[in-house]
Amino acid sequence: MPPTVVVDTGPIVALLDADETHHEWARDQFRVLAAPLLTCEAVLSEASFLLARAGEDPSLPVTLVERGVLKVTRTLSSPEDVLAVARMIRRYRNVPMSLADACLVRIVERSDQTSVLTLDSDFQVYRQGNRRVIPVLTPS
Repeated sequence: MPPTVVVDTGPIVALLDADETHHEWARDQFRVLAAPLLTCEAVLSEASFLLARAGEDPSLPVTLVERGVLKVTRTLSSPEDVLAVARMIRRYRNVPMSLADACLVRIVERSDQTSVLTLDSDFQVYRQGNRRVIPVLTPS
């Protein structure tokens, strides 16, 4: 089974907005990584908001779901997940950790061989519940 990739907001926005600094990098990543890439609804919400603010179509992140490029993983569907996400947000309040980031870390905790595709350096700080480092894919 190939490694699972979880996608943060930044690479989605960079892929869909040609004016973004990391557009070429994001396009290359989405081209070579095996679809579907996992994400959460909070990330789609952030991406839609940022695209609208940049004058782009805010429905584009949902279009990636329709096309099978992204797969939405529910992260607040059980009491255990809700407690884990809330605990993470409290633990990293000095960073601070967004709901989207906490949900992505939760997806990583529930999956094997998972890395996060991100532009966010905070993922260098975050740890899985067992204190393991989260592998990240970022521009060099």
